[in-house]
Amino acid sequence: MVLLSLFSPLLLFASKSKQRVPILFINLRPGASSGILLGAITLPGVMLAKMIQLTRAFSSNHIALEEIETWTMQFWSTSTCCLSVLTLLKNSMHESDVVSLACPQRLWRLRLDLGCKILYGVVCYSSLATIYPNVVHVALMLSWIVCHGLVASKLIQHLLCTFPACASIGEALLVTSGLVLYFGDMLGCTIAKVLGAFSSSDLVSFQYTMNRSEISPIVQGLLLGLLLCSVIFKHLHIWECILNTENSEAKKYFEIRRSMIFFALLGFILIVVVPSWMMFVHEFDAHPYLWVISFTFSEPLKRISLCVYWLSLICASILRFYNISRNSKIERILLRKYYHLMAVLMFLPALIFQPRFLNLAFGAALAVFLALEIIRVWRIWPLGQPVHQFMNAFTDHRDSELLIVSHFSLLLGCALPIWMSSGYNDRPLAPFAGILSLGIGDTMASVVGHKYGVLRWSKTGKKTIEGTAAGITSVLAACSILLPLIASTGYILTERWLSLLLAVTISGLLEAYTAQLDNAFIPLVFFSLLCL
Repeated sequence: MVLLSLFSPLLLFASKSKQRVPILFINLRPGASSGILLGAITLPGVMLAKMIQLTRAFSSNHIALEEIETWTMQFWSTSTCCLSVLTLLKNSMHESDVVSLACPQRLWRLRLDLGCKILYGVVCYSSLATIYPNVVHVALMLSWIVCHGLVASKLIQHLLCTFPACASIGEALLVTSGLVLYFGDMLGCTIAKVLGAFSSSDLVSFQYTMNRSEISPIVQGLLLGLLLCSVIFKHLHIWECILNTENSEAKKYFEIRRSMIFFALLGFILIVVVPSWMMFVHEFDAHPYLWVISFTFSEPLKRISLCVYWLSLICASILRFYNISRNSKIERILLRKYYHLMAVLMFLPALIFQPRFLNLAFGAALAVFLALEIIRVWRIWPLGQPVHQFMNAFTDHRDSELLIVSHFSLLLGCALPIWMSSGYNDRPLAPFAGILSLGIGDTMASVVGHKYGVLRWSKTGKKTIEGTAAGITSVLAACSILLPLIASTGYILTERWLSLLLAVTISGLLEAYTAQLDNAFIPLVFFSLLCL
């Protein structure tokens, strides 16, 4: 964390002194700063906060050592992803200047780079050696961590080339490290199961020995299936275009045939491939989809009523706000904040009374959003164009025609703190970090700042002191109401108001100063502070 915190500002200063960004990443989101420092420390900071929280739990005998081992591996994997990308940025920035440097300067730079990498490797090895006494086991863990870094450096280039002008460096770094960590976890589970089926050795179990609920592989499988469908369809689409370039008669039915291929492929992956993987990595009592139905109807009155409430609220809100966006002069930034308030109405009651069901519902909603975005991007008939027109009604300057990220960031901003709080959690407000910071704090800051704000934080920015104060005050007020509700469910409260005030204030100031996608960063930072 210290090395990332020192390396990021140096890289940022170097890019500003050259008045340019690295050559590999020239197509960044307009109007956003680089966000290098925030992108490099946010996700490792979350992992470090969870490690500290679980260390408290281990000292009081609430969890096993395997839980700390898991999050230690996640911390080093995430840190390696960020350091690898920062190294890639530095190399791309200075590659054109190497020839002009004198030999002593080049030698000094090489020694500094090598020294930082050696120091990082020694600290990482020492940390893993305290957990895994077996040298071979530590070597396997180091190899696994290095693979994360290599994949991250390749993936960020692919993402920014495939989706130009859709993200800043910090946002791309956050997404890249998150994807590598998430799907690396899936690959690790699969490898452990495969090797465990043919070997009695426990060397392959490493960080995947922790107990997992059925919800985790179901959500992972759905997301993997949708991304896999998109990748396969991309290559099929290329061949379709080649085969139809000279055949004018076939072009007439090209869109219909294309959509049939897409939905057939999607159905095969989600019905056959994905459930097979779920049942392989986790021992379900029944078929995964049957388990979902059984889980939903295990408490039919509460969960079915909650589903009806969600659907009613979504339908009423979408129809109302879509008509307003087309016929009213209300600024889009205020219209979008209504959806933040809707997130509070939807998720807050469920998180208090049905947290496990909300975990599953978040996964289903994210899968639906991803499927609709794939359909929109590929313009799959007959839904592609209507979905595109509807989504455009709620976009802002951070979205582009190529990729709309606002709805993803809002959903994930609310879901990630809840997912990461599953299991042991001695901080009752930590799962509410996304709902409080986005649904209440960000909304009040925008509304009050837009209508009544006078004193701006900077001459060029739009954020006001009045808005920030309103956001901080509203979150504290919500916490004062929320804590008694949590206590009524039997939770033993351990929150201290001074530390809570500090966490809320830091998150509010971050929302005021950052030019990054606040829906992605602020919930994670707030969650980390609450865990500490």
